[in-house]
Amino acid sequence: MKNSDSWSTATWILLGFRSESCCEIESASDSSKLQQKRGGSQRVQEEQRSPTGFPCSTAESIPELRHRTAILPTVTLASAGEAVGDGVSAARPAAHQSRSAADAERHNDAQGEVQKLEEAKILQTSGRWHDSLACPAGWRQGQAQLPGWLSDWFQRGDKNQDGRMSFGEVQRLLHLMNVEMDQEYAFQLFQTADTSQSGTLEGEEFVEFYKSLTQRPEVQELFEKFSSDGQKLTLLEFVDFLQEEQREGERASDLALELIDRYEPSESGKLRHVLSMDGFLGYLCSKDGDIFNPTCHPLYQDMTQPLNHYYINSSHNTYLVGDQLCGQSSVEGYIRALKRGCRCVEVDIWDGPSGEPIVYHGHTLTSRIPFKDVVAAIGQYAFQTSDYPVILSLENHCSWEQQEIIVRHLTEILGDQLLTTALDGQSPTQLPSPEDLRGKILVKGKKLMLEEEEEEPEAELEAEQEARLDLEAQLESEPQDLSPRSEDKKKVVMCPLLCRPLCCQIMAQAPISKPGLLLFPKQKPKAILCPALSALVVYLKAVTFYSFTHSREHYHFYETSSFSETKAKSLIKEAGDEFVQHNAWQLSRVYPSGLRTDSSNYNPQEFWNAGCQMVAMNMQTAGLEMDLCDGLFRQNAGCGYVLKPDFLRDAQSSFHPERPISPFKAQTLIIQVISGQQLPKVDNTKEQSIVDPLVRVEIFGVRPDTTRQETSYVENNGFNPYWGQTLCFRILVPELALLRFVVKDYDWKSRNDFIGQYTLPWSCMQQGYRHIHLLSKDGLSLHPASIFVHICTQEVSEEAES
Repeated sequence: MKNSDSWSTATWILLGFRSESCCEIESASDSSKLQQKRGGSQRVQEEQRSPTGFPCSTAESIPELRHRTAILPTVTLASAGEAVGDGVSAARPAAHQSRSAADAERHNDAQGEVQKLEEAKILQTSGRWHDSLACPAGWRQGQAQLPGWLSDWFQRGDKNQDGRMSFGEVQRLLHLMNVEMDQEYAFQLFQTADTSQSGTLEGEEFVEFYKSLTQRPEVQELFEKFSSDGQKLTLLEFVDFLQEEQREGERASDLALELIDRYEPSESGKLRHVLSMDGFLGYLCSKDGDIFNPTCHPLYQDMTQPLNHYYINSSHNTYLVGDQLCGQSSVEGYIRALKRGCRCVEVDIWDGPSGEPIVYHGHTLTSRIPFKDVVAAIGQYAFQTSDYPVILSLENHCSWEQQEIIVRHLTEILGDQLLTTALDGQSPTQLPSPEDLRGKILVKGKKLMLEEEEEEPEAELEAEQEARLDLEAQLESEPQDLSPRSEDKKKVVMCPLLCRPLCCQIMAQAPISKPGLLLFPKQKPKAILCPALSALVVYLKAVTFYSFTHSREHYHFYETSSFSETKAKSLIKEAGDEFVQHNAWQLSRVYPSGLRTDSSNYNPQEFWNAGCQMVAMNMQTAGLEMDLCDGLFRQNAGCGYVLKPDFLRDAQSSFHPERPISPFKAQTLIIQVISGQQLPKVDNTKEQSIVDPLVRVEIFGVRPDTTRQETSYVENNGFNPYWGQTLCFRILVPELALLRFVVKDYDWKSRNDFIGQYTLPWSCMQQGYRHIHLLSKDGLSLHPASIFVHICTQEVSEEAES
């Protein structure tokens, strides 16, 4: 064989082609036939594709292809290139051209010997790889020797090198191989594979054990659908899968190379850029094959917009770890909330013994904790999960003296973390952005102002009527006016934003007998705001809400109102579009009803639909509502800030949550629920208990989009249940939609038991064949429990909409 022929054969083998002699090279015509057979010939009409998946219409494009795939080491390419022929020889250095004929002949002979050795190594490697692909996942019936890569793993797991593995060694090996499995299931498979009943697995028994461990018939069927020989996916075939099923688009070619390098277990497979069944399954079970788009995990949103343009992860009565009446108060509540990405925490402060303020749910039997301990915990944990700003929502019920203690603890413990002045020392025209406030803690609360004019009597009357009609008023611990309303006509006199404590006036009697005269009542008022504490409120001044018209005419962008869930629901129903416009320029906080004494939660979605930013949750109570909260804030690096859709950031928006018209077309969501893997038992106390799982898909969004559907149940199979059922949804406003996948254990006698769930935003959902890795009620991973689905979205046509 000539040197040029030798170089050509070796190179084609490593590039993924297959010659007739070694059954490794697939010709361009075969590729075209394969495309025609599977209805994909339109992609090769203009140019032929090499089996590596890149255009290769002329011989001149081969060097470029070699460079892109980067398969051969540089020295090998150089040696092979010198042997190709005169065209390459002409490019040699002048020193080579000046050799004598004898020297050149000896050099060529030596190069030929080197090339033959290289070719022999390559063909040997190729032959081993081809043998390993002779059966699915590299196994042969009756094969005495393990495939190369699996043999290496066996030797690593065989700790005492006696050629057999105990169950303990198998468990250790599975951990090394990143194969997670319930110990009970793994032991059952171990006993089944141990045909010799020796309590150990030898080579062939280990192969059978690994096969049963990773066997997924539905994945095998999908693999064979795209594989021409049923044994491997060439690069072109894998690219086809990523484009047609996974909707990866133009990046599919580059992504295919990355995924093969990441998940193919065989080194020779990586070199040849082909994917075995094991590699294909590894990809589908990985983060890249997850339903949650990996591009949404890191910080990917614009963080330079005003605070009111973001949803903010918020907590209600953060200090409580139990119910609202007798529950325990603990700094642990703040630690847990901050660790899960919460950016707005609530602190109810009351006068405590020995002059030290305390935190608890006032007028209840909840326990008390020192305020300074709360501040210390916040200072320590505020920025461990996210370095974006933390908001302290202060509910101040303290005397003047203890308010001064509050100021001292905040300033001394938090130090530079506490924001005490406006950024750049200038009066702002809009709220700063999360990026501007990185690493800062902001105080939200009442602030003193210079008295301007007395509020309109209508507003006062409306407020009185609202107070009388609201049955929850006495139970809710939200901020009250610092003075009684119309009965005694006392009002807080306040100073402009960003003022210094010295210019703060304290209280005034209304009406004032002489303009500008400060009146100090002889009787101590119910609440007096300390100027030093007022000065710590820079951007988030708490004000009472009367009406949207009143807010537009009298309030500023730095003022924020709080709404009980009852009030917020009423406003959404009556004037949802005005609420959306209000939230486009001012911050709103919604809190649970005081009647929720068990610390239950409301559905936060209906308030997010209106653009409310701080929808406070009882984070100590797990359940559907907290699943939605965690699902929304799972994106954007879990930083606690999620940018609202653009139609909720427009102060002129006409969007109404109760009568929505999306600026985009409606979508049809088609979900095929295929199978489940290693679902946990609901009742571990019953040894023979086996689950009867079903899958429920729930959509949360605007009212017309909120719905759910479920599969039938599979009897007595939690290890690998198969459903193969398709569910279809029509989504009017996908920008606001959250998807929740719930697996339940069917029980005809009572309510179905919860097994696991996973919730994510529509905008973070990947299409195609995806695994959904389940979480517990508390949001903890149930790995390796998962369900396997196929996701497809389609735009609803105008005819269908009409």
